[in-house]
Amino acid sequence: MDTTLPPEEDDPGGSLFDRLMLLDHHGQECWSARDLHSPMGYDKWERFEVAINRAIVAAEGSGLNPLDHFRGASKAITGGRWGRQTVSDYRLTRYACYLIAMNGDPRKPEIAAAQTYFAVRTREAEARQQPADVSSPEGILALAEKFVEAARELVLTKKELAIAAPKAGKWDAFCDSDGLIDMAAASKALYKITGGLGRTKFMEMLRREDIRFLQIQNPRLPYECHTKAGRAEVKFVETPNGQWVEQTFFTGRGLDWLVDRLGGLMQPAA
Repeated sequence: MDTTLPPEEDDPGGSLFDRLMLLDHHGQECWSARDLHSPMGYDKWERFEVAINRAIVAAEGSGLNPLDHFRGASKAITGGRWGRQTVSDYRLTRYACYLIAMNGDPRKPEIAAAQTYFAVRTREAEARQQPADVSSPEGILALAEKFVEAARELVLTKKELAIAAPKAGKWDAFCDSDGLIDMAAASKALYKITGGLGRTKFMEMLRREDIRFLQIQNPRLPYECHTKAGRAEVKFVETPNGQWVEQTFFTGRGLDWLVDRLGGLMQPAA
């Protein structure tokens, strides 16, 4: 199902995110995380939950209480042994949705649409909370300036996305559906440097070069400095025996960093 915004995406009215909006018992708008994970471009709930956790960390870093914006909940869905089952969920405020969208991959049209929608809605809410005095020319001018500022922010955001897309695109041939690159694909992307090494020998080469990317104590996970710098992400992957485990992936920025460290040149896909 196509979940991107229609051509009139600059006007969030009538969008998919409007239709998914709920009202809590206080009459405040909120969204179910289970309803949003597919429209935001995540094919598996486990991957979306990783994005939610990143947004929670971002909220904490802003000095906010995550419980005010990410409330635990449950949701009945179709499936399971008896045809229906109850699964964990979150009730998300508008700001929580905004943080999740801003921590997503902007190359995904779903993420770009969500960023636009929640940025506009957040600005509208701020304007409602601080109504301008339009009884004087000064008040009207102040209101106009607010709308101009919001419009400029939206234009700048779209320009930044347009500028970033070609840079990120050079690794697209090696990215998965989340825009991430696993270790085997990274070795292929850098075959001019690696000589076509497989995943294991590629990681051995990094260790020989003293490039500390994966933790020694937990070789599935990167050091925190890489995730904070946007060079790596951790997501859940399914093993052949059906278990879900955490695994590290490079981002496009991470491969750029690695190329610089190795002193080589990016080799495009054949």
